[in-house]
Amino acid sequence: MTPNQKVFALTVCILVFVITVNMVRKRRLREEYSVLWLGISLVMFILVLKYDWLVMLTDLVGAALPTTTLFVGGIVFLILIAVQFSIKLSTFSDQLKNLAQDNALLRSDLEQLRTPNSEEHANDGNAEV
Repeated sequence: MTPNQKVFALTVCILVFVITVNMVRKRRLREEYSVLWLGISLVMFILVLKYDWLVMLTDLVGAALPTTTLFVGGIVFLILIAVQFSIKLSTFSDQLKNLAQDNALLRSDLEQLRTPNSEEHANDGNAEV
């Protein structure tokens, strides 16, 4: 890896790390979502400093070039993000269904409280006759 590539990669790693921490600090990103971003920036930082490890990982994976290994790693990262969001969407979907059902039950109870019972009206009507 050339020195320019190393400086650029380290800058990107540090930038991703700082932006992620700043977004968590400002409450624009939740901690649970930041774990993957912080983890990937840390792994990238280590692989830039220990380029031999990336070459060894490339040999282990059976890829031709270290850039191919990084590309596959990027795809795996995006898959992990998609799985994390799918889990969250499933949870939110269940919560939304439960809230809609609770809302319908509360609305039904409220309507029953607002309208007088038909039996009471029937008794009131019979009492006047």
